Amino acid sequence: MDEIRIEDLKVFARHGVFPEENEKGQNFYINASLEISLRKAGMTDALDDSVSYAEVCGIISEEMQKHTFKLIEAAAEHLICVLMKRFESIRAISLEIRKPEAPIDLEFASVSVCLRRIRHKAYIAIGSNEEYAEKNECSEELVEDAIRMLDQDPECRVLARSSMIKTKPYGGVATKQFINGAFVLETLYEPEALLEKLHDIENACGRIREERWGDRTLDLDIIYFDNAIIDLPDLTVPHRDMANRDFVLAPLCEIAPDFIHPVFHKTNRELLEEVKEKCIII
Repeated sequence: MDEIRIEDLKVFARHGVFPEENEKGQNFYINASLEISLRKAGMTDALDDSVSYAEVCGIISEEMQKHTFKLIEAAAEHLICVLMKRFESIRAISLEIRKPEAPIDLEFASVSVCLRRIRHKAYIAIGSNEEYAEKNECSEELVEDAIRMLDQDPECRVLARSSMIKTKPYGGVATKQFINGAFVLETLYEPEALLEKLHDIENACGRIREERWGDRTLDLDIIYFDNAIIDLPDLTVPHRDMANRDFVLAPLCEIAPDFIHPVFHKTNRELLEEVKEKCIII
């Protein structure tokens, strides 16, 4: 992948755990590597087909001076989120913040953190079947709240979403009618961190995990994560049972009919055709 590199950008800012660091400030040095296809810019010689390193430097300097973080880890995470939001053509960023004036009573050249973030694409199934009594919200409003929470997260962006369909309960435990849908999420989170974020949103919407496949306020499942195959104790991707669920496949077919299941090597459209005889959409 092509890169735009910025080395040792000097910024005076006020980040640190100790109060005197926030009061007096110190010099920080930022290195950034922006992964982006530069073929078109190389052919056209047009800045619009690249990313302005002057603008990138200006954003880094402004954000470093505008905010105060205790940890340079947090400062680096913030810079990456801002840059990825601003420049959609950047596919990945490696960013280092060096702190040569850190308050350490030993001789050293510098301390630093280096973060790397990649744009991932996740396909999320969403469902709900209970009213949220405390807020007097219906299932449709909960779904909208959940999607909005994700879209407002600095490390996420909702790219597309399906319509919502009404379905009968699945699994023989739940008793109430569901609404189901799906959406495509661009995210800087890695799979386990994204799962944790989805659980946080479910909990914020009143989700109580009492019985498998039971009635629930809100359900958010990672169906696909890029083309990855993941088998962890708390996370299986592609979703273990998605090929049997038309209420997952039908919404997916609205937004990604030709996406190929990385295990079964079939498109969502083909998988849906295979379960149509068991259709529970009403």
